[in-house]
Amino acid sequence: MPVGPRLRSAARVLDGGLGAVRPVGTEPITDRLERLKSLDPTADLLQRGIRAVVPSDTAAKDLLSGTWLGHPVHPPLTDVVIGTWTSAWLLDATRKRARPFSQLLIGAGVLAALPTVAAGASDWADTRGGPRRVGLVHALGNTTALTLQILSLRARRRGDHGTGVGLSTLAMASAALSALLGGHLSFSRGVGVNQTAFERFPSSWTALARDDELQPGQPLRREADGAGVLLVRHHGEIYAIADRCSHRGCSLAEGTLREGTITCRCHGSTFTFDGRVVTGPATSPQPALATRVREGAIEVRRRSESD
Repeated sequence: MPVGPRLRSAARVLDGGLGAVRPVGTEPITDRLERLKSLDPTADLLQRGIRAVVPSDTAAKDLLSGTWLGHPVHPPLTDVVIGTWTSAWLLDATRKRARPFSQLLIGAGVLAALPTVAAGASDWADTRGGPRRVGLVHALGNTTALTLQILSLRARRRGDHGTGVGLSTLAMASAALSALLGGHLSFSRGVGVNQTAFERFPSSWTALARDDELQPGQPLRREADGAGVLLVRHHGEIYAIADRCSHRGCSLAEGTLREGTITCRCHGSTFTFDGRVVTGPATSPQPALATRVREGAIEVRRRSESD
């Protein structure tokens, strides 16, 4: 049997006579980790410490979250670390004369790991439940990899290249397993992604509330085609943005209104009434809708290029 069909056959299970493909990978592991409540006391302690060092609504939080960049800063930083360490490992395996370059690459990866750890810790401090438990193990794996690479660097500088390569190999294995957990957090649990990316708002005018229901200084939540919409009246104007916070999905209608802004109650992200990010940790703006009052009803629809 060719290799391709053999692999597909290994991944396929029969369920009630119908072929069903079961993912082969970390899913059973992550499911168990998400239920591992014994991790919670350690997670509680660490989260309190991180939040004390990097509070919400601060420049440090915005910097580490990637608010200034428009998307989370942690993922691209991990590419630098993994890229330098992988390059060093490949040089170790293929070029004995390249030992000085391997040492240089590992050192660069160690330095890059410092802001990477800081950004990841800041992101993890906003998680809870199962993702928080997986994130804790993810962090432990990365910390182990970093420690092993530092020890490898020390061994190489003493001239013990064989020990250095062995430690780097263990570090790469730990980093690879940790990366699988990081992928689960991003792609299966949506940590760090724009929570409003798949919201679908009506393209035609849709009535959501009576005009007299919306009072100044009192946010009003309604639904349009199943998507939550936040309505706010400010200085005589009516604004409508997605109610689901782009950072972690909390309802903005439960947040705090200030002059021209609303602050999410969960993690302190602040947005203008037209959806722009004022302070993080959110990195994506809130989708804004066009509004009008017609026959005493507030109507909304998706914005068009002419709006």
